[in-house]
Amino acid sequence: MNMKITWENIKTVNSKSFNCGYCGNSVSSDKAFTGNKSDGRMLFPSFIYICHHCSYPTFFDDIGQQTPQKTFGENVLNINDSNIQALYEEARGCYSACAFTASTMVCRKLLMNLAVSKGAKENQSFQNYVDYLDTNNFIPNGTKDWIDVIRTQGNEATHEIALSTQDQAEEILSFTEMLLKLIYEFPNRALKYKK
Repeated sequence: MNMKITWENIKTVNSKSFNCGYCGNSVSSDKAFTGNKSDGRMLFPSFIYICHHCSYPTFFDDIGQQTPQKTFGENVLNINDSNIQALYEEARGCYSACAFTASTMVCRKLLMNLAVSKGAKENQSFQNYVDYLDTNNFIPNGTKDWIDVIRTQGNEATHEIALSTQDQAEEILSFTEMLLKLIYEFPNRALKYKK
């Protein structure tokens, strides 16, 4: 059962448009909790807006930064492996929480799980997993390079001191989303036309 939260002491404020970091819907809400911080001379307002789709709160600080951020990427249909689905949603959730390095690392793990779910042996190198997906035609010709980016960026996020940037996390999530669509969503969509 999907029950909405009933909030108390909420105010009507100027409407704010945003993409909800929980349900992903584009909303324009005028219901919020308000707060201020002060440097002794000026007040800096902050708001917690309530999504009218899912009723979850989204915080906007005094400079307008949103927490949680909107979820990056699209849902991928027809993923029939619960681990793959969970890892993809975890990577998107990490991004939404501004955990860009974690998002990149989860995409790397997803790549390994994907290869194993398609028949690769466990405990292989990540290069072997990329090669397995390529040689067994799970990725189209010419896309091995961007699949390899998931591996190399994930390796850097795991083994190097430098943190992944938001731009890097977006690229890795985009590549991961496209890979999942190629393997799960598009083949199932094509079946409709075969029938």
